[in-house]
Amino acid sequence: MVSVKAVIIALCAVALSAAAPAPPADPALDRALAAFDRDEHPDLRGVVVLRDGRVVAERYYNGEAAGNLHDVRSAGKSVTALLVGIAIDRGTIYNVTDAVATYWPEAKGSAIGDVAIRDVLTMRSGLAAFDEGAASPGNEDKLDAAPDPLAFLRSIPRDDPPGSRYRYNSATAYAAGVVVAKATGRSMADFARTSLFDPLGIRGWAWASDAAGYTKGQGNLSLTTRDFATIGELVRGGGLYRGRRIVSAGWIRDALAPKVTISDSDPYADGYGYFWYSKVLQIAGAPVPVSFASGNGGNKIYVVPGRHMVVAITSSAYGRGYGQRRSEAILKAILSADRRRRGNPLMCSDTVISCRN
Repeated sequence: MVSVKAVIIALCAVALSAAAPAPPADPALDRALAAFDRDEHPDLRGVVVLRDGRVVAERYYNGEAAGNLHDVRSAGKSVTALLVGIAIDRGTIYNVTDAVATYWPEAKGSAIGDVAIRDVLTMRSGLAAFDEGAASPGNEDKLDAAPDPLAFLRSIPRDDPPGSRYRYNSATAYAAGVVVAKATGRSMADFARTSLFDPLGIRGWAWASDAAGYTKGQGNLSLTTRDFATIGELVRGGGLYRGRRIVSAGWIRDALAPKVTISDSDPYADGYGYFWYSKVLQIAGAPVPVSFASGNGGNKIYVVPGRHMVVAITSSAYGRGYGQRRSEAILKAILSADRRRRGNPLMCSDTVISCRN
């Protein structure tokens, strides 16, 4: 017969076990993240590391909490690219070779109207838009301040032939969001909710719209760090998430494949696809291919197929160069500490999203 004392001891043990925090899934990765507690800048927010879709390390900094929404800035462009792909999968956008004016007839005859969607997605619209130059006709601050953003976008003149030159700018990405809205007949935020966020189980999010009511395809999407990582896991899975097809594998492959070499203008990337970046890092003397979304301040989704990993980083170092440097340093620290290195990075298949062991 079991004594009352034994039952009480057992119940207390269960209670203490339930109250105790779960140990990190990978102590080495946890230590790598803990090292950034000492970072000199108090604007790092959160890091979530997934391996094979499971959280293996997670840490928050400077008062951040897991449930807080964070503006990931231009990393929202990469989500816009996923929505373009979903619209193509569903037949509401026919082809990336179509001109913007195919879906936005009012833009016909303007510099942006004649641009193929693929040149929009690779930042080769040819628009006279340069976000770093205040005098540029298509500067993002002017776009944000415009009482009629659609008219403003149509008024931006052409600087180069479409498809001829990479020039990163928000006006071009805004055009992609307009195309999604026009093609689907809904706000892009609403399309994102039903076709992307709900299927991924993302319930808490916010996406800013402009004075015309159009979702900002150029960014200003707010997510939790965990949900930011979930977007990365969808991409790592080739558009499949927990057995559910959300976007075609072909679109993920095309979006990640570098279309433009940008290493001469961006120290943190080698190539640019459809609003997604790529880089090959050297870790312990071995090449590690990475695809990533990137936002001002160091907001990143790193997809590392050779390690079966996703790393999401949220940061508020807006307008400060160290934010990008710090995020790359965090990624390198994680990859260096990863003791379960799986496969040879050079064996990754041409789909970019799977790797053989």
